[in-house]
Amino acid sequence: MRIIPAIDIIDGKCVRLSKGDYRTKKIYSEYPLEIAKSFEDHGIEYLHVVDLDGAKSKHIVNYKILESIATKTNLNVDFGGGLKSDKDVEIAFECGANQITGGSIAVKQPAIFIAWLKHYGADKIILGADAHHRKIATDGWLEGSELDVVEFIHDYVQKGVRYTISTDIAKDGMLQGPSNELYKEILKKTTVNLIASGGVATFDDLLELKELGCEGAIIGKAIYEGHITLKQLETLC
Repeated sequence: MRIIPAIDIIDGKCVRLSKGDYRTKKIYSEYPLEIAKSFEDHGIEYLHVVDLDGAKSKHIVNYKILESIATKTNLNVDFGGGLKSDKDVEIAFECGANQITGGSIAVKQPAIFIAWLKHYGADKIILGADAHHRKIATDGWLEGSELDVVEFIHDYVQKGVRYTISTDIAKDGMLQGPSNELYKEILKKTTVNLIASGGVATFDDLLELKELGCEGAIIGKAIYEGHITLKQLETLC
């Protein structure tokens, strides 16, 4: 299972939210590159970067942060947040993203998302499947929908998707454990490479996600709050 620390960006700073609520913003560092380098120094190879300003603005914003990390580390970066147009995706890849994540676009403009899949290939495009009470949420989790998360993923797997990041919004940033039952269902009903996100609080949570068969696990606040150390993560990298 790939270990994937998260760096969420607002105003160029490394932050975390609780349940996706921008009012809960907590700044952990003003230097995202230094955080990224510290991950790399402990043997971590992957990084999840979210442009929260972009998610809110509905277009890419913090691409310079992405470029800085991509050019000054050897981390494999997946980048999401605000990718709504062909130009946004082009900028993200030009700035060094190895993969990009499309969530809102896959809900609201599926033809564009599928065109990205065909153009860049399924290894480059991750489906963002973030949900609250099983219903897909979009636009930085500010908007809801009536789409069931498991059905949403299943439908896109039939259209060529190979990777999905699924976040249970109610768990995100709460340090109360991930949505293992939901992940079991996704893995049972689809063939997707599942990257679990949200709620990871302990090292044991990671072992459980690995046991479930998740392809990757994203870790955010648990690292920043010291619940999981980078030394511990070295054993899984």
